[in-house]
Amino acid sequence: MAKMHTRKKGQSGSTKPVRTEAPAWSIMSADDITKVILDMWKLGNSTSEIGMTLRDRHGVPDVKLATGKKLTEILKENDVAPELPEDLYNLLVKAIGLRKHLMVNKKDVHNKRSLHSAEAKIRRLVKYYQSTKILPMDWKYRPETAEMLISR
Repeated sequence: MAKMHTRKKGQSGSTKPVRTEAPAWSIMSADDITKVILDMWKLGNSTSEIGMTLRDRHGVPDVKLATGKKLTEILKENDVAPELPEDLYNLLVKAIGLRKHLMVNKKDVHNKRSLHSAEAKIRRLVKYYQSTKILPMDWKYRPETAEMLISR
């Protein structure tokens, strides 16, 4: 989403190699990976932090190749999945922080624009997650109640 609210041309990045199974040097079994994921989730790590730790410390290049399931699917099977997707959660935290900042600094027009951009991204993500049935159709972003969603 870098392209929509900046003058930059977007973010380019490398693509993952096309693989159908885990590489031979990846030695962790699916049960071990699931156990590590659940332990790290109980410690309060986010899904992206869990994925990076699995990659860097445990030598798991891709959770889906190693286990056959995505990391969030593993969390859902064990009934510990987050209510909100991580990218939407992070945008909500950002918008709440910007709103608090603007309460104190009312003339900060740069951060006012940043708040508008963040809330536009939130609305677009909500529309996407509603169409993919990850969020219910009656879910709506309201700045007044957003802080309650984060504090759970």
